[in-house]
Amino acid sequence: MKRRDFVTLLGAAMVALPLAAHAQQPVVPRVGYVWSGVRGTDVYYQTGFRQGLADPGYVVGRNLLLEERYAEGKPERVPALIAELLTLKVDVLVTPGTPASQAAQRATSTVPIVCMSGDPVGAGLVASLARPGGNITGLSQLSGDYGVKWLELLKEAAPKVHRVAVLWNPDNPTTANQVELMQKAAPGLGLELTALSVRLAEIDNSFAALGESGLDGLVVTDDPSLIPLVPRVIALTAERRMPAIYPFRDSTQRGGLMSYSANLFKLWQRAAGYVDRILKGARPAELPVQQTTDVTLNINLKTAKALGLDIPITLLAGADEVIE
Repeated sequence: MKRRDFVTLLGAAMVALPLAAHAQQPVVPRVGYVWSGVRGTDVYYQTGFRQGLADPGYVVGRNLLLEERYAEGKPERVPALIAELLTLKVDVLVTPGTPASQAAQRATSTVPIVCMSGDPVGAGLVASLARPGGNITGLSQLSGDYGVKWLELLKEAAPKVHRVAVLWNPDNPTTANQVELMQKAAPGLGLELTALSVRLAEIDNSFAALGESGLDGLVVTDDPSLIPLVPRVIALTAERRMPAIYPFRDSTQRGGLMSYSANLFKLWQRAAGYVDRILKGARPAELPVQQTTDVTLNINLKTAKALGLDIPITLLAGADEVIE
């Protein structure tokens, strides 16, 4: 081989080596997440989901890109945030709450969606729990079943309660179902229900109504848009000496009387497991929706004492956590 030909061949090989090395760089998957609430209030996502990603070896920023978007308590912004994530070519969308999941469903029929919904079948997100049938799978909190239980627990803890307010989001079909079930069960428990909307345009009027002396108990439903309002609700119920039950475990740690809900930390861990399986090639249509079976009851005895309540021993015995 002539020296000139050898130099030319060597130069071409040296140019090709970086190109080949570049071509072999693994593609880092991109996961999109949309939360209708305020950044920093999604504590179970931040802990449970990230732990669930770490378990199979994902390191955010290294071998996984996590694109987080927050509507900051303005649910009407969710569709635009989802559209933004889709333009980034995310590999999976993660959508807590039925309204956000429905918005994602309207936005794409091809990008896999991992949803967290109280009733994904009733909301039309999946065909069935066993066979979702489309681009959506995830977890069912069965929270539609909690509504009556919230009333029963509140009545057991505070037998004198009669007129109960229910904070709910009329745009969320899961909470709408909860309210309907509670309205049917209320007379049998000796209760009268007043539904108070948490829509942005109506929320101030709802809180004003909550301060009325005729109401003597409160149920907070589990729509994600309510999470930022919990501190305000806890303060108001303390001021009004009003027993209340919440769907978020950390509410009792903040001073709320009681909470009854799914174990959201474990649910988010499982959601991360779905993301992992999809990134490894599984199709959402073939991943059955999981139903939660891990429900926790938490009671704050300090708050009960401040309200003048003597919590029954049987109720305390069934609690997962009692704060004294």
